[in-house]
Amino acid sequence: MSTREVHLINRPVGLPNDECFDIVEVELPTPEDGQVSVQNLFFSVDPYMRGRMRDAVSYSPPYQLGTVMHGGAVGEVTASEHDDFAVGDLVQSNLGWREAYTTSASSLVKLPANADMPSHYLGVLGMPGLTAYVGTLHIGQIREGDTFFVSGAAGAVGSVAGQIAKLKGCRVIGTAGSDDKCSWLTDALGFDVAINYRDSELVHSLSDAAPDGVDVYFDNVGYEHLEAAIALMNEGGRIAACGSISGYNEEVHRPGPSNLSLIVGKRINMRGFIVSDHSDLRSQFLSDMSTWMSEGKITTQETVVEGIENAAEAFRGLFAGTNMGKMVVKL
Repeated sequence: MSTREVHLINRPVGLPNDECFDIVEVELPTPEDGQVSVQNLFFSVDPYMRGRMRDAVSYSPPYQLGTVMHGGAVGEVTASEHDDFAVGDLVQSNLGWREAYTTSASSLVKLPANADMPSHYLGVLGMPGLTAYVGTLHIGQIREGDTFFVSGAAGAVGSVAGQIAKLKGCRVIGTAGSDDKCSWLTDALGFDVAINYRDSELVHSLSDAAPDGVDVYFDNVGYEHLEAAIALMNEGGRIAACGSISGYNEEVHRPGPSNLSLIVGKRINMRGFIVSDHSDLRSQFLSDMSTWMSEGKITTQETVVEGIENAAEAFRGLFAGTNMGKMVVKL
């Protein structure tokens, strides 16, 4: 039996084009002792993958040319030679952009039997949700009454981070790249203010939205957003540095914020974090997030692209801002 998977075949310069990827047909092995075969239902495209396309030292090893694009995926067991997995079980893996695979059972996490939306384990109940949870509660250390600012607020991480801050009693401000996204943030997710950064002078709009200053900034974008946040940050403010998506496709790095010296006088605590360093919080996160969702305190939205042949286009959509909430590829 054959199946298809997406390989990285050229390292991109700027935004990855179709020549960087190839859809390869491979044979699907029959599982041996301790192995499981899985048919993927959804796989994830995420901004961090752009960094792994570079042949450079980072917190995560680079993708190797001629190999599959690894990342989050959820699927259904189709054959099993392991006692803990049965045909029909839903599982989560980090085996990425492929239709099906056979792997060691140790590389799989079984999803709850009542997981009626398995794609949520790639978003609000998965890595992006945990990133939002860690960044708000443990890095940003939000407190009731704080003014909380999050950039990239209509994305998978930002939309959840803002909702966590809101349910913890913060005043929540988010930025997004369109009026429709801003309306979604305020009308559906309960943000107090949403700023269309393409349509305004960011530091002025943020000043109007936060007349008493910013206590916590959750940074997904970097550069101009970070500079504006520092300018408006209150003394003792906290910055959770999660990502800088606005620069991921640039081959020559732009200068950083011109006002970094304010960090000293304002006693700002700015801390970068990688979600994989906080896997010890996953059980508590799943318990809390499941409760919040059942109580209607956290809502989520997905942008679904169908077909493995459209994976590269879905990935590029993250940088064009075509997604509302989590972007996933459905198989």
